[in-house]
Amino acid sequence: MAATNQHQQAHVGTAGAGATPAAGGGGSPPMAARLTTEQVWHKVAKGSFAVLSHITPAGEPRSSGVLYKTIGRRLYIVTAPDSWKARHVAASGRVAVTVPVRRGGLLSLVTPIPPATISFHGTAIVHAADSPEVRSVLEELASLLPPERRASARVIEVIPQGRFVTYGLGVALTQMRNPAAARARVPVTQEGNAP
Repeated sequence: MAATNQHQQAHVGTAGAGATPAAGGGGSPPMAARLTTEQVWHKVAKGSFAVLSHITPAGEPRSSGVLYKTIGRRLYIVTAPDSWKARHVAASGRVAVTVPVRRGGLLSLVTPIPPATISFHGTAIVHAADSPEVRSVLEELASLLPPERRASARVIEVIPQGRFVTYGLGVALTQMRNPAAARARVPVTQEGNAP
């Protein structure tokens, strides 16, 4: 896996903000949001709800809405030991995650404004809640893991890889209708930094 991460990190980012610009029409101004890795991580850390997608051992796609907590550059999700998430994620070790980001403030209460999104793929490890691997983060997970579930719950640790694919971040609400303006690809890690 280290070789895979090094290979992916070797191709992440360009000088400057690190966002991959979308091509504008001939002669038109650049339309892509200019986001940095830090700005996207800030939005992920502020959130608490995501859609976690995985593949079953039979190769069928599944997704679930989950509550998460960001600690460092990892996401932690608590689930029951017999849940599909715990069993299927442990079998494959690969997930995709989409974090919705609410836009529009009060305006979104009267006008249908879709959320912006941050999507990424990553490696996932399923731990017993009382395992040494997650013991150091248990206090930070207290809002997701009540004391009575610590002995039985599973903690899914998600390590994002590659690039964040964003939609609607760093652009005006009116630009969210224009995919070329609203989309951006931002490295999960800054060049030279580990996740």
